[in-house]
Amino acid sequence: MTEAEDRKPQSDEARMAFTPPAGIEVGDSESETTSEFALPTGLDVPQPPSSEPEGSAFSAPGGYSVEDASPAFTPATGIPRISLTKDLPWQDRMRTMLRMPVAERPAPERMPKVEEEGPAVPRVLDLTLRIGELLLAGGEGAEDVEAAMFAVCRSYGLDRCEPNVTFTLLSISYQPSLVDDPVSASRTVRRRGTDYTRLAAVYQLVDDLSDPESHISLEEAYGRLAEMRRNRHPYPTWVLTSASGLLAGAASVLVGGDLVVFVAAMLGAMLGDRLAWLCAGRGLPEFYQFTVAAMPPAAIGVALTLTHVDVKASAVITGGLFALLPGRALVAGVQDGLTGFYITASARLLEVMYFFVGIVVGVLVILYFGVNLGAKLDPDAALNISPRPYWQIAASMLLSLTFAVLLQQERSTVLAVTLNGGVAWVVYGAMHYTGEFSPVAATAVAAGLVGLFGQLMARYRFASALPYTTAAIGPLLPGSATYFGLLSIAQNNVDKGLVSLATAASLAMAIAIGVNLGSEISRLFLRIGSPEKRRAAKRTRGF
Repeated sequence: MTEAEDRKPQSDEARMAFTPPAGIEVGDSESETTSEFALPTGLDVPQPPSSEPEGSAFSAPGGYSVEDASPAFTPATGIPRISLTKDLPWQDRMRTMLRMPVAERPAPERMPKVEEEGPAVPRVLDLTLRIGELLLAGGEGAEDVEAAMFAVCRSYGLDRCEPNVTFTLLSISYQPSLVDDPVSASRTVRRRGTDYTRLAAVYQLVDDLSDPESHISLEEAYGRLAEMRRNRHPYPTWVLTSASGLLAGAASVLVGGDLVVFVAAMLGAMLGDRLAWLCAGRGLPEFYQFTVAAMPPAAIGVALTLTHVDVKASAVITGGLFALLPGRALVAGVQDGLTGFYITASARLLEVMYFFVGIVVGVLVILYFGVNLGAKLDPDAALNISPRPYWQIAASMLLSLTFAVLLQQERSTVLAVTLNGGVAWVVYGAMHYTGEFSPVAATAVAAGLVGLFGQLMARYRFASALPYTTAAIGPLLPGSATYFGLLSIAQNNVDKGLVSLATAASLAMAIAIGVNLGSEISRLFLRIGSPEKRRAAKRTRGF
């Protein structure tokens, strides 16, 4: 073979770009292949001893030093402790901790109120669920129910608990540590009733459990809870029926009625209340109860028109509607939606819609027959309501008082909520009649003051805000707009009727949002503890 043939490549591999130049010796072992991540020759970096194998996700990086760590890392001493002021109401403290991640919640500072062997976890969870059931059945908001459940668990030393509230289901989970199995329990809320006296008693129990100076055992807490369940309503049935009639009469005066209209609206509402009680005793759902209860006031108003009695029939029907509009459920539903409990809010607003449809069906049936019989009902009468300040203020206070009785409130709260309702109507009348503001804006401002004053009264007594706000919004309910919308639909003026019903829905939403906004403003400006606590609450809420 010639010298030229020796220099000629024998294969394609000899012409590859990775072929080493002539004179460079390359080892045969693959482990000697160089890499851009390999340390240069002669550089020796000491590696700290580690219990984890090399390359483990839990081992520290090679060049990491605790002394030279960036401030962005968690300090070696851990996350700074968050202190909560002890003299705060338990609602504020529990709501703040519920909005924190579980790992950042401060542990209880006192020993649990149980025996030395530790808390009886299943019984504590059962007590917590029973307390939450009474609160949710009484109409309390989902966030407040969770705060109360969290307060009960922490009072017995269970700090790693997570309550969860929906419209009909309560559940809670407790995990002692990261290596222990969690314990979960749930309870279904099948019956809901309005009894604010029982609601106040439950709040008092939670407040006593949260007090570090009190020592209430599980047996004592169960005994007080059983006593609340056995407790009878503070007002007998005949008082509730009379209050329903007086509420309708006071509402008829608000929309321009006189003494005859007052008596007619009162009789219609009392008759509707008795029929609703009869349907409830027969086991009919609440939808049909509302339908039946809406018929007597509408029938009396139509009958007065057919007999050519010179009265304002629209005021009679409107007064009857005031006693039926579900303002309590509406406020609770909107509050849950604004605080992030969308499932519970959707269910409560759907319940409000069903009740409202039941009222619409009952009134529309009577109005349809009345229009066909020749009743002269005027939808334009809504524009002819003359302001009578003194009569209307007195009627609004009477309406709030009777509404408080229907809600089974404690007698000690009736006077405060009556005054709150009177203030709400004064603000509404001053803005709407005197200042000529739109009804929606005037209603929102008045409802905001109701929520503000109600929250302040509740904080002063360490109680729920519902007894101080629900009855006070009674004079603001959109009974008149609802009636005139239904009347226009019964007279085949569907477009005008839908506009009026849309106005009624706007007023209802203004009431609910105003009450919630007033409550949040009161929490914003109240003294809520130390600066460390404020920063922690702000940081954990996503700001």
